[in-house]
Amino acid sequence: MRKQLLFFALFVLSVITLSAQPISVGSVAPDFSLTNIDGATISLSDYSNEKGVMVIFSCNPCPYVIAYEDRIIDLHNRYASQGFPLVLINPNDAEKQPVDSMDEMRVRAEEKNYPFPYLKDEDQSVYEAYGATRTPEIFLLKNNGNGEFVVAYTGTVDDNYKDASAVTASYASEAVEALLKGETPNPASTVAIGCSIVAKN
Repeated sequence: MRKQLLFFALFVLSVITLSAQPISVGSVAPDFSLTNIDGATISLSDYSNEKGVMVIFSCNPCPYVIAYEDRIIDLHNRYASQGFPLVLINPNDAEKQPVDSMDEMRVRAEEKNYPFPYLKDEDQSVYEAYGATRTPEIFLLKNNGNGEFVVAYTGTVDDNYKDASAVTASYASEAVEALLKGETPNPASTVAIGCSIVAKN
């Protein structure tokens, strides 16, 4: 009986793990309407005049986010003017992790002078729709010109979260550069390195 229960538990875990995958490159990105730290509602459709959007699932306390934070800000500063602004989304349950409350998000954004929206995925429907599992996790979206955004790259910022000076592959910026040239990002996906998203259940 114990072996059967163990097998069932492992099966359920494997199903959960397999289902927890980012939406595939080439998929239409789900729209969203989320509250920004300034109280405004921001939607993906608000960016219809842009060439694309970098959607990054993030949070306040994760050491990987903190390590990448300046590089994430730099991505926006480098590419927003070229048609690829960045949007940060915090999906973590603030009841389980109070440091990810909207108030604490405002504090962090002010401390780092975020130049982009910092949105709260309060009901966690957006991160689930995107299949995000980590913070930080990038979804680079390309505007296909008919009101839809298509996933062009998913994964991590670069290949060295510990040391920005030791990076040898800047995956996110290289993906944006490829799109600006009319090319397909290669690689189109990498493994997101970060903290597990704090789910409600």
